[in-house]
Amino acid sequence: MQRKGVASEVKPELVSATEPGGGSAGNGNVDNGVRPGRPRRSPAVWLTLFAILAYCSWAVYYYQFESMPMPLTAEQAGKRGFSEIEAMKHVKALTDFGPHPVGSDALDLAVQYVLAEAEKIKKTANREVNVQVDIFQAKSGANRMVGGLFKGKTLLYSDLHHVVLRISPKYVAEAVDSAILVSSHIDSVFSTGGAGDCSSCIAVMLELARGISQWAHGLKNAVVFLFNTGEEEGLNGAHSFITQHPWSSTIEMAIDLEAMGIGGKSGIFQAGPSPWALENFAIAAKYPSGNAIAQDLFASGAIKSATDFQVYKEIGQLSGIDFAYTDNSAVYHTKNDKIKLLTSGSLQHLGENMLSFLIQTASSKDLSKAQVVKDDEDSSPVYFDILGLYMVLYRQRFATMLHNSVAMQSLLIWTTSLMMGGYPAAVSLALSCLSILLTWIFSITFAVAVAFLLPFLSPSPVPFVANPWLVVGLFAAPALLGALAGQHLGFKILHFFLYNEYSKKRRFSPAIRADLVKLEAERWLYKGGIIQWLILLIVGNYYKIGSCYLAVVWLIPPAFAYGLLEATLTPARFPRPLKLATLLLGLGVPIVVSAGVFIRLAGTIVGMAVRFDRNPGSTPEWMASVIVAVFIALVIALTMVYLLSYVHISGATMSIVVSACVVFGISLIVVLSGISPPFSDDTARAVNVVHVVDVTSSDQAQNPSSYVALFSNTPGKLTREADHMKEGFICGRDKEVDFVSFSVKYGCYAEDSTEDGWSETDVPSMSVTDDIQGDDRTTKVSIDTKSSIRWVLAINTEHVEDFKFEGDSEELIPFDEKSSIDGWHTIQFAGGKNSPTKFNLTLSWARRSPQISGSSPDKKNHSMLLKLRTDFNRLTPKAERVLSKLPSWCSLFGKSTSPYTLAFLRSLPVDL
Repeated sequence: MQRKGVASEVKPELVSATEPGGGSAGNGNVDNGVRPGRPRRSPAVWLTLFAILAYCSWAVYYYQFESMPMPLTAEQAGKRGFSEIEAMKHVKALTDFGPHPVGSDALDLAVQYVLAEAEKIKKTANREVNVQVDIFQAKSGANRMVGGLFKGKTLLYSDLHHVVLRISPKYVAEAVDSAILVSSHIDSVFSTGGAGDCSSCIAVMLELARGISQWAHGLKNAVVFLFNTGEEEGLNGAHSFITQHPWSSTIEMAIDLEAMGIGGKSGIFQAGPSPWALENFAIAAKYPSGNAIAQDLFASGAIKSATDFQVYKEIGQLSGIDFAYTDNSAVYHTKNDKIKLLTSGSLQHLGENMLSFLIQTASSKDLSKAQVVKDDEDSSPVYFDILGLYMVLYRQRFATMLHNSVAMQSLLIWTTSLMMGGYPAAVSLALSCLSILLTWIFSITFAVAVAFLLPFLSPSPVPFVANPWLVVGLFAAPALLGALAGQHLGFKILHFFLYNEYSKKRRFSPAIRADLVKLEAERWLYKGGIIQWLILLIVGNYYKIGSCYLAVVWLIPPAFAYGLLEATLTPARFPRPLKLATLLLGLGVPIVVSAGVFIRLAGTIVGMAVRFDRNPGSTPEWMASVIVAVFIALVIALTMVYLLSYVHISGATMSIVVSACVVFGISLIVVLSGISPPFSDDTARAVNVVHVVDVTSSDQAQNPSSYVALFSNTPGKLTREADHMKEGFICGRDKEVDFVSFSVKYGCYAEDSTEDGWSETDVPSMSVTDDIQGDDRTTKVSIDTKSSIRWVLAINTEHVEDFKFEGDSEELIPFDEKSSIDGWHTIQFAGGKNSPTKFNLTLSWARRSPQISGSSPDKKNHSMLLKLRTDFNRLTPKAERVLSKLPSWCSLFGKSTSPYTLAFLRSLPVDL
């Protein structure tokens, strides 16, 4: 009950409800004839708040990811420092060789260049440092990792050449037995010179090796620099080093340098399992950059990629750190991975971080602590940087304790407050949670609706690739409208309930009652945001997800600001408008910690749309845009929850709706009018041009099918590109092509003038040399890839129980347990010029092979026992003509499963 006289002494618009549960207080008559001012906030205030927070978010992103250190010259860096200007000379030299994939003359030249530079470092090293240079030729090997992208695959290699450089203190003999590995790859894919991926990494390593070779005092461990080849063909260079090189047994910690874009700040996206390396990096690095969110995404498989770091962890049982450039990820593995797009300061940023980190760890007596912590999930690191200035790092054990503590205290406070508030507080809490759910649903629905319609409205289903900021208008504006609509609906439901409660317990005039209810509903919506992040924290902590630190950041500061400035346990007070200071104080820390990361992740996802369709034509055209839209909508719904709670009494609703519609309309006009084309000369669509010679059945053996195929990993049709070239392409889904490692379900095909540039001597052969029938049927097959040293073979494991693979009388894959995907085990081979081309395959048949139904939609595919594709890095006249006419907004795209520009297809049927 209220104290006597209180109601007549305090104006309703100045007082607050019971906090933090927010129960209704008293039911005395407070309608004393004095009508309070309406609880309204100026629309300009809310819009100004929104503008300030948006600008602060952009400023955080810019400072955290776009501001680079000044590149240093050799004189400025000194003998022991790092100079980007010197490193850029290496980038230019390597990219001048052009594309240099495994087995090419250009790669031989690039390896010789790196070897010559390593010898220079050896000659100029400090006299108290030992520098050893080894040109290592790897023997044939089989990379049979089982994690990530490698399930169901065996990666074979042969005749790979690596440059290995080891730096150790001359007067510490035992240092060579304890080494730090720094690794990256010289080779590029066939479609690019690879300025970012990974000539920039090789350049940084050469400059680091030069700098470290000038250090002598204090070093207690060796540093091994591995300049490998074969990474682009399945991490084969790292595998051959770990399994074959004598120095590999001395490695205590592995550092991998990679690029999934070109330039920018090279950040940590994988670390562990032991946190020792990361802890030392956090101490030593001048510009620390990295985030557990990227590691969680990579580990989840959401990013379909792999790096040498997987080999070092899985095969070498090493801990360490994986770094990568991620700026402009749309250029990844295309012609636009070129030196002119490499951001100034990128190499300086990575080089200075790595130099200080390597000096610290090479001088440590505790390098053995970098070894893998086995079966100790609680020691895995949780990490994130703040504005690129400071890295927060703690172990999962502490994270669990922290998160449990925060969750338990929050639940205790909420339980106490709900007990005080009673039934009205419990229902109000449930309805505020409903408003959060509606915010999510409406935000995602509005954004996804636009993404779904884009292919029908725009020339491209991903029209934002060349200008990623278009997603602000195309998806963020509709997501904001949806979030506002969802929360407003929740507000109305909550308002209805609270109005009825006030009607029961208090005798107010309708006008005063409506105003008080709006104020209390506003407070419940704010507290609903706290509940949202509390639930995410509990779920993330249960599954030990490192990135759930975000839930702590978005939970504690807003809750603290609310408790400090708003909450009261006095039951005699009525609701007041939320203070602006509560919002500003509550959102300061979350924006500083996470705004830049959210924007960077959105940019990375946009860039990945270029290579989204791994089997061209297999996914709906709208799917890539939907994924971008869902991510943006989730970020909007999660982070705008506190700010949106201020809208409903501000009168800004219509202003927000109009502004969002204007931004969306302008963005749509820009897309539809072609003012901002979906692709550009520097941000191109990923395509493949392949001259295919198909000998997949006996009737084609004498007259193989020959045609040029044009297909794209970027969503969208190719009719515009085909019309531009005028080479007789017919586009559609009526001709599916099985490239063994993937399938093209939509593409363009031209068959005229395709008989030149290849001959029958290039066509691979597969022949059965022995077939022993019976319960334990065994079949031997001879395979000749002719002069192809890059090929892929698929074995039907629905019919084959096991197999053995041999080359040059050397067993490469023994009889043992094999994994498969969709009933196929795939063998990929890539090697140097002296690689074998003749192989023997022994098949052990399953005792009961499945019968292929005559009505099976995949009968043709599963009726094949073996499928082979051989690749040639050669241009036939037709393919060369097509490439010369390829629009400037298109670029060849390469990866380990992609064919080169000339490919031969062959198969053996199940019914031999």
